[in-house]
Amino acid sequence: MLAEIRGRSQITIPAEIIKKMGISEGDKFDIVEKDGGIFLCPVVVYPKDKLVKIAKLIKETENDMTRQKAYENVGDMFADMGIDIDNV
Repeated sequence: MLAEIRGRSQITIPAEIIKKMGISEGDKFDIVEKDGGIFLCPVVVYPKDKLVKIAKLIKETENDMTRQKAYENVGDMFADMGIDIDNV
């Protein structure tokens, strides 16, 4: 497919590609020039405060994982919870 540079350096992406990629108005792209080509890479931009919250949740999860006990088998896990699976 061919596209043409218009005024203000704009290019129209063909409708077939827009539909196939699920692109809609307002979507953002990283534009990369490499080896003589121009590449558009769809991106999602999150506000910084949301990323800080996500980073905090990841760190808390990592900390929780290091405190979790590993069990050799299900019976040991239930016994640690006070459940006798042999008498259920």
